[in-house]
Amino acid sequence: MTDIVAAQTTSLSGPVAQLARRASAVVANLRDGARASRSGARRQPTFSIGEAAALVGRTPAAIRDAEKDGRLPEPPRTETNRRVGYTLAQVNDMRGVFGTRPWRAPGDPCSVLAVQNFKGGVGKSTLSVHLAQYLAIQGYRVCLIDCDSQGSATTLFGYVPDLDLGEEDTLYPFLRHDEMRSLDYALKDTHFDGLKLIPANLRLFQSEYELAARMARGSGRLLDRLAQGIASISDQFDVVILDPPPALGAISLSVLRAANALVVPVPPTVMDFSSTAAFLNMLDETLTELASYDLAPELNFIRIVASKVDEGKSMQKELLALMRQVFGLAMIRTPFKDSAEIDNVTARLMTVYEVDNPMTSKAVRDRCLTYLNGVNEEILVDIRSTWPSHADRMRKEGLA
Repeated sequence: MTDIVAAQTTSLSGPVAQLARRASAVVANLRDGARASRSGARRQPTFSIGEAAALVGRTPAAIRDAEKDGRLPEPPRTETNRRVGYTLAQVNDMRGVFGTRPWRAPGDPCSVLAVQNFKGGVGKSTLSVHLAQYLAIQGYRVCLIDCDSQGSATTLFGYVPDLDLGEEDTLYPFLRHDEMRSLDYALKDTHFDGLKLIPANLRLFQSEYELAARMARGSGRLLDRLAQGIASISDQFDVVILDPPPALGAISLSVLRAANALVVPVPPTVMDFSSTAAFLNMLDETLTELASYDLAPELNFIRIVASKVDEGKSMQKELLALMRQVFGLAMIRTPFKDSAEIDNVTARLMTVYEVDNPMTSKAVRDRCLTYLNGVNEEILVDIRSTWPSHADRMRKEGLA
């Protein structure tokens, strides 16, 4: 019997190895042929003076005055003396000068938000990355932690995970070695000022087995390991976004344990709705089980996002109406619509927020941004509502 198994393994390993080599060669060619799309070569998004003024909360005239009197540096200009767009770092400098940084107060809790669904293909990583970048543009200090060994979120920042990154760049060492005290080692700057990334690659999958094996030996508190890591860096950030794997494993349980808010993307299809109903039931059972071990998370809010929405399809319109009825106030009002603009930019390992010109048409891009910003703004309101220091401002803004 052993000889038969060995023979079968040998016969399979040759073709699999050949396919793996071919696929890796293609990925390597994509990496080498698209250096400008990779993390190290990417530039920050830029903003006109009007856009910068809106983000900073001051007028263009106030910005010009600050530049004239030396509080802000003069921006570079073209040969025709036109201003070059402001980078996000420059916009954040303006916020510092004008005292309009929106950061949480030291006594406010860091928002640890998991974008989670146990089904793949629901737009989880796309939502996570766009939300992280949106919050950074609004002036918040953000960390995105890619907890999925597939590394989809990492890829959208321009990395080819298993070629550009080693296991030492990921969560893996921290989850594996109890003596490590901080996740600082894994924080990577991105081309968005104020946004840092802890990337993932395939090696992170190994920690699923290791964590499960150690928990089976009675180390239940290992579920706190990710929470401990986040606590070690949380004073640097307003929001930490977690992008977990689409499965209920040790890492997903650790994400649930660490999170204090949950966003669940759900495409309005029968299969996805059914899968999400099962996910919510499983989530309820999981939270009950965690509570029996005194490990249940304290969630400030749970929000459902209709993702990959195509209202041109009648069945999706019907399911979207059903979802709004079923989920009520827990559902984000704005749908996260399917868009050719998102498809085109993600195919280039980029996002809508970092491309100055539309990949499709101006009308398609503008429509995409309207819905994308709408979703992210609603989530931001939920986040801010957990910060006591923002209560007065939110009341003045009509948000509370």
